[in-house]
Amino acid sequence: MISAVILTKNEEQNIKACLESISWCDEIIIIDDNSIDKTVDIAKKSRAKIFSRQLNHNFAEQRNFGLEKAKGDWILFVDADERISSALWYEIMAVTNEPIVHNDGFYLKRRDYMWGKELRYGEMGNVRLIRLARKESGVWQGKVHEEWKVKGKILTLINPLKHYPHQTVKEFLSEINYYSDLRAKELYKKKVKASWFTILLYPKAKFVVNYFFKAGFLDGLPGFICALMMSLHSFLVRGKLWLLWQQNNK
Repeated sequence: MISAVILTKNEEQNIKACLESISWCDEIIIIDDNSIDKTVDIAKKSRAKIFSRQLNHNFAEQRNFGLEKAKGDWILFVDADERISSALWYEIMAVTNEPIVHNDGFYLKRRDYMWGKELRYGEMGNVRLIRLARKESGVWQGKVHEEWKVKGKILTLINPLKHYPHQTVKEFLSEINYYSDLRAKELYKKKVKASWFTILLYPKAKFVVNYFFKAGFLDGLPGFICALMMSLHSFLVRGKLWLLWQQNNK
């Protein structure tokens, strides 16, 4: 039995297509963070089980809540802006139904599609995430950039998970602002400090790595924009971290 878990927050533009791509799952769990758009109304038209729970800026706890609610032997985590292709569905069914499978989890290779372009290079060109695992194999850790810490043997599936994030620059900027806030606060709690040197160096270094060393330039203009945006994210994280130290140590 496979249970799919989706975290949502104002995903009316994405949720229908996401649900359609996982309609083959035995159980679908939605953990909704008090959406104020039509996300829940659209989800209610499916067979998904919907739970309302405030995120409180902690993605790991939200995912672990979904893990607790799911009843399947295997749990598949999918974000609302992600899609499971027919090829990936077939592969998932094959590996989870194999009676002699001794794996506890699987990495899914994620492929981003932005502004009509499939990104094959840069920071987003080689992303692997543990999204499919046995229910009791581990828990999620980390408030932001959370990871599923799965114990046991983990393999990588062949077919990619399709990801359609920030389809406008406005959405991209909004998410960068939100996630940089969370990351700065997380680093502050860990007593990490930022200096003028790191504020200036990290963003430049990140752009060079993503655009040149990871060949982001091969993705054309979308590749350039992504490299620039991720550099901005790095700048905002360290800038906000520096401000937190200034504000809380007066």
